[in-house]
Amino acid sequence: MILQPILDLVANCAAQGIRQVVLSPGSRCAPLTLAFARHPEMEVRTISDERSAAFIALGMAQQLKQPVVLVCTSGSAALNYYPAIAEAFFQQIPLLVLTADRPPEWVDQWDGQTIFQEEVYGKHVKKSFRFPDSFAHPDQVWGANRIVNEAIHLSRQFPAGPVHINIPLREPFYPEVGEVFEFPKQPRTVQVESPSYSLSAESLAKLKQELQGKRSILLVPGQQDSHPELLQVLEELARTKQVVVVADSISNMQGDGCITLHDHWIGNEVFQKELRPDLLITFGKSIISKSLKLFLRKQQVSHWHIQTDGQAKDTFQSLSRVVASEPLPVLRWMLGEVPSQDSGYFQSWQKLEATVSGALPKLLRELEFGEYGALATVLDRTPSSSMIHVANSMAVRYLNFLGKRTQEIRCNRGTSGIDGSSSTAVGAAFVREGLVTLITGDMAFFYDRNAFWHNYPLANLRIILLNNHAGGIFRLIDGPAKQPELVDFFETKQALTAMHLAAEYGFHYAAVTNSEELETALSEFYEPSLQPKIIEIESSSSRNAEILKQIKGSIAASFI
Repeated sequence: MILQPILDLVANCAAQGIRQVVLSPGSRCAPLTLAFARHPEMEVRTISDERSAAFIALGMAQQLKQPVVLVCTSGSAALNYYPAIAEAFFQQIPLLVLTADRPPEWVDQWDGQTIFQEEVYGKHVKKSFRFPDSFAHPDQVWGANRIVNEAIHLSRQFPAGPVHINIPLREPFYPEVGEVFEFPKQPRTVQVESPSYSLSAESLAKLKQELQGKRSILLVPGQQDSHPELLQVLEELARTKQVVVVADSISNMQGDGCITLHDHWIGNEVFQKELRPDLLITFGKSIISKSLKLFLRKQQVSHWHIQTDGQAKDTFQSLSRVVASEPLPVLRWMLGEVPSQDSGYFQSWQKLEATVSGALPKLLRELEFGEYGALATVLDRTPSSSMIHVANSMAVRYLNFLGKRTQEIRCNRGTSGIDGSSSTAVGAAFVREGLVTLITGDMAFFYDRNAFWHNYPLANLRIILLNNHAGGIFRLIDGPAKQPELVDFFETKQALTAMHLAAEYGFHYAAVTNSEELETALSEFYEPSLQPKIIEIESSSSRNAEILKQIKGSIAASFI
């Protein structure tokens, strides 16, 4: 017999607009699995690898901006969710994580598939709940309903994030033959209005007073969703030379007039003084560029961070004011309030941007074939309508080096690991009608190969695999690059290609080793197909490092 509170849980999710469920097979979770699978409004997918399942759910929730439900059995299955849950926490992506468990009296009694699951995700969830293990008293039924309502609300409440409900379940797990699931037509839901954050006239007056005398303002957006209205205001601020806007690719704010090639010069000591602002204004989450981060830490100027709930992280060690508001109204207000700026300051940034913009394409064409130039070619052919999910390590750094992007850019920069990049892109492809392009390195790709181990079509997925048969980024980090153990213990060279994986899953596949082969492969890459397509770009790790150094050296020389 299926417990009515489990059916109530599912009905409550449906009543509050949750439709997507990712579950992994197991027996202890059977009541949850069957309840979600039999609810007419739920779209349920089965992903056998829990680690991949959790990242797929993350990719779905990121696109939908709604909680996605995760369901797994007891024991180590729940632990395999952990990397994606941590990523979701720091990226502020809503997940409703439901882990089936043994009854509490059987924990730590040598019973199978049993671990300490209560609060297993620690500080990486917004809250962890324990579902009642029996429903003999009406208060326990009420308590179960209250937990579900609170968990759903918390997952959505700013900042959004993962919420965990651990659900002890006793045998029998399975319904009797012919048992009818009676989902309540009007489950008891609790509607919570989102708080409205707006600045008072008094707060705006204080901001205006602080702006006086600030003649060089630097605005740095961090990682966030695409926001056309916000981008339009940033472009207007840059166009009227009211502020200098410096935008990494993951900010999705690389508009006209914005600085996007800063990684090529921001660490150069020659320019430190002339690029120093009077005021730094930020919004969003993390940035990619380590050079920009170090530059901003070194400046130690007044720093405003704009964030809805008034909480902020002091990333640049100079936080002086937290502006509790959505960014859009504050930036709109700034359009009419920013004092006249130092034109020389604005022009210093623009001159450096123009120098790199003019030199980089020519350098990439003249140098031998490698990842850097190949990715530039790929990005030139990628439709603006395609979302780009880029893996961590060198893939995201190349993307940032190459400047302005018009596509929506996604990257797992919450924890910045390589472990779930492919799965996150697959999750996005599940719920997005348009194309999803995954740009990934070989280590990230093969580490997460179970992203494709399921029975669901992915006709809108395109994969660019940069395979240098090693962890090439370690050649660019001074520490490991200088060690004799570099090849064996940091790069960890591998001989795999994606050819067999593509054949196994029926993906279209092309291997390229030069510019002509790449152009041929790209000619039909974005044409419609019934299966995903992979272009595998093979190159040498050591030569890629040399190419990057050559380009850096040539651009540095152009500033002299």
